[in-house]
Amino acid sequence: MSLYDDAVLVLKGYEGQEDLRQTYLDHLAAHPDGMWKACHAGHLTASALVVDPEHGRVLLTLHRKLRMWLQMGGHCEPGDAGLAAAALREATEESGIPGLTLLPGGPLRLDRHPIPAPCHWHFDVQYAALAPPGAVHAISDESLDLRWFAYDEVREVADDSIVRLLQAIRARL
Repeated sequence: MSLYDDAVLVLKGYEGQEDLRQTYLDHLAAHPDGMWKACHAGHLTASALVVDPEHGRVLLTLHRKLRMWLQMGGHCEPGDAGLAAAALREATEESGIPGLTLLPGGPLRLDRHPIPAPCHWHFDVQYAALAPPGAVHAISDESLDLRWFAYDEVREVADDSIVRLLQAIRARL
């Protein structure tokens, strides 16, 4: 199955955010290249918030270019078997934590946000990645810093999309 076909199936199976979900599906129908960074009208991305439920905390990255505390994530690559695989790959690469696993049940949220030209939109599909016991993170080239934040600290450092993602994760946990 192609990454495009996987994305369509994942989105068709996603429950919630109906209008936004349909916007994603319409975008893919209009842009067969909508999985790739080269699609300047916008493209799907996959992300995962790394969570340590045992200690009630999440790992955020201080993004090098945006200088914002964000979840791990980014562009899909040709070798990704699907959106979930892309999210897990990005979370592993950016956190440096081996052994992450995705929280079962598929994506938790969708978040469409504008990005600087030449592209116009990221259509982000958001997952949760569970950290294994004793996880030790390592800063990647894409990050200025990585830091664990208690659940109740996230609102102070991150934007509303991450706060909503954390709320959805906690509800599923």
